[in-house]
Amino acid sequence: MSESELKLTQFKALLFDVYATLIDWEDGIYNGLQPLLTRIESPLAQSKRDLLLAFTSVETDLQHKYPTMLYADILAHVHAELAARLTNTPSRTDGDSDAVGVTATSTNEGSTSTAGTSSSADQGPSSPTSRGLTEEDVAFGKSIPQWPVFPDTIPALATLSKHYKLTVLSNVDHASFSGTRAILERSDPAHPFAFDAVYTAQDIGSYKPDPANFEYALRKLDEQFGIRKEEVLCVAASLSHDHVPANRLGIRSVYIDREGAAIGKDGAAKYDWKFATLGEMAEAVDGEAK
Repeated sequence: MSESELKLTQFKALLFDVYATLIDWEDGIYNGLQPLLTRIESPLAQSKRDLLLAFTSVETDLQHKYPTMLYADILAHVHAELAARLTNTPSRTDGDSDAVGVTATSTNEGSTSTAGTSSSADQGPSSPTSRGLTEEDVAFGKSIPQWPVFPDTIPALATLSKHYKLTVLSNVDHASFSGTRAILERSDPAHPFAFDAVYTAQDIGSYKPDPANFEYALRKLDEQFGIRKEEVLCVAASLSHDHVPANRLGIRSVYIDREGAAIGKDGAAKYDWKFATLGEMAEAVDGEAK
């Protein structure tokens, strides 16, 4: 099929990135770091872009070093490392491969939060503060469900649910996503929808942009719904985290180019459609379907 013959409506499943595409994680991160920045009087408090780039640098390092660490734990350790770097003090958790985490057990339906080790398979009873993390670090790690939803997201998902299976591939853990999921699916009764499947870094044991995450999602979509790769459309705001690995595996994609976004723009990726918002994509799909 030629590029000119491609249609949005020819696909059966949408594979969503959540944080940056559906959820305004940049505002969530920026606002969540303000107590730290205010307390230490960091000049980064005045530059959202510089702060987000500093955050991403630390986050990427930790995800590469600890691919099985739960994302809430990654965030807590990012907060600790940023605090150390910005105050020119020794890292409080550096080199600790069993660094203490925030979330102990979780499922798709709910979670139990305790202080434990960062391994999703082997959680221990140690106190976070006894292993270098402060209560402020832990609170930041647990802040994911508080990150704001883009205003177009829920109406768009309700529209798109009429045409596709809605699935998630996210660099997050089940407990953190359960809070976001509840807001997306239940906070707007006028626009009902539900995700058909959720695949997380906790399930896979690695973080995007590792192609293994996309291979896992494709395998699951085939097993659960009989949907093949050529029927899957990746929908994401991050070029580096989503579109680059999608390109490598031959997955078609839609770029949601959120205005003002600073993170994820560094990937040399191709995509088949580009929209400023998910709402614009939903309108285009509806237009094709008529």
